[in-house]
Amino acid sequence: MHQRRVADLLGAHVSTQGGVHKALARGKAIGATAIQVFTKTPNQWREPALSEESRTAFRRECDRSEIARIVAHDSYLINLATPDPVLSARSVESFTNELRRCDLLGIPAVVSHPGNFIDDREAGIGRNAAAITRCLQAVPGEVMVLLESTAGSGTSLGATFEELAALRESVDESLRHRIAFCVDTCHLHAAGYDLVGDYDGVWRRWKQAIGFGLLRCIHLNDSKTPFGSRRDRHELIGEGSLGPEPFRRIMCDPRFRKVMKVIETPKGDDEVTCDRRMLRRLRAYARGPR
Repeated sequence: MHQRRVADLLGAHVSTQGGVHKALARGKAIGATAIQVFTKTPNQWREPALSEESRTAFRRECDRSEIARIVAHDSYLINLATPDPVLSARSVESFTNELRRCDLLGIPAVVSHPGNFIDDREAGIGRNAAAITRCLQAVPGEVMVLLESTAGSGTSLGATFEELAALRESVDESLRHRIAFCVDTCHLHAAGYDLVGDYDGVWRRWKQAIGFGLLRCIHLNDSKTPFGSRRDRHELIGEGSLGPEPFRRIMCDPRFRKVMKVIETPKGDDEVTCDRRMLRRLRAYARGPR
């Protein structure tokens, strides 16, 4: 998929019900210039075949659309850090298929949660990196993996910047250029990164641990739970415990101008109204103080 120049790279996770090509029109309906999609049902192992017709329709809609950037998000069932050999094999197969679908559709990157280590954190990092290496080797090309920051609940990996950096460093050196990152504001808040009280300090730590060149996507979500809760519960922008100010600052921050920003906030009664309102709100933040 080619990338267009637009005033912003802002949008939402949109449904692919009825076919992945339907996502482009849904993005347009909410005023998005960037979207995130599932290429399969995220809570089932079933791997649907991607027909030539569906692939052609998706690429055709991409060419016609005003959507400038698209990422996929992998299945919620995948755990590439697990010590369970059965779940590991299934996860590797599913993630490899995800990379293949992205390659066929021309989607340049897939966002992935690092997984749950279950037994030992260092071992989990090693298993996760080895599994990603196998998957990338199986699908040569340019599709990127964007490791997403997590809220840090249970035994999940990726709640700290240092751990995200360690995951990337553990991937085979020949494939490391295909690993970058996605951060989620709700997850950062839940994991103890104080975007409200120490915005500059949070991003200074990111720069030191990873660097802005590897930040390719930001999930803009407010939080239903308090700071440091370790719980991932998304709220409408400016209406949760983060409040408006961190989002205002992100939207005005020149370091993030070329980084795609996607909301995963509650949809409400339909797929359009809340998303459209949230994107309008974020664009108002980008224009600065009233």
